Amino acid sequence: MEDTLTNLSTWGYLALAFFSFGGSLVVVAAAGVLSFMGEMNLFISLSIAIVFNFIGDMFLFYLGKYHKEDIKPYFEKHKRKIALSTLILRKYGVWAIFIQKFLYGIKTLVPISMALSRYDFKKFGIYNALASPFFVIVIMLTAYYSGDTIKSLFENFKEYPWVPFVILAILIGTIWYVMEHLTKRR
Repeated sequence: MEDTLTNLSTWGYLALAFFSFGGSLVVVAAAGVLSFMGEMNLFISLSIAIVFNFIGDMFLFYLGKYHKEDIKPYFEKHKRKIALSTLILRKYGVWAIFIQKFLYGIKTLVPISMALSRYDFKKFGIYNALASPFFVIVIMLTAYYSGDTIKSLFENFKEYPWVPFVILAILIGTIWYVMEHLTKRR
């Protein structure tokens, strides 16, 4: 366990930057817990996550705006998700930029859908500059202030190491089922 914490504190900022670029909610929360434990600096973690989350969404928007033909083959199997993200965009407008940050499976597609719908690059940048700090601050500070509870949960899992895997499998299965059910046409 100590070796893992040493590796996380050594490589944690790099991992946080890499996964924040992709919009990872789990890594941002993990950085909050590690900041609570004193393994990472909270301010540096917040800054890195905000900057790279912003850059990641701007990169996706750029790809959708200027490289449509290059990315088309990668999204052929995800037409339903693109349609769902377009519906979210139409229904919620600007708020879709904020909402998409918290939705796995759609967070990559909303910036691309907005770009494909000829949304203004500058407007997206401004709203994304507001949404990225909101997302990171909510997730990381929630994990930071829940750090004691999360730490005690992990200590309890030492007795039953199989429990986290069962919980994770149930959580992933539930999310997958709900997302599949919500995206099916009725």
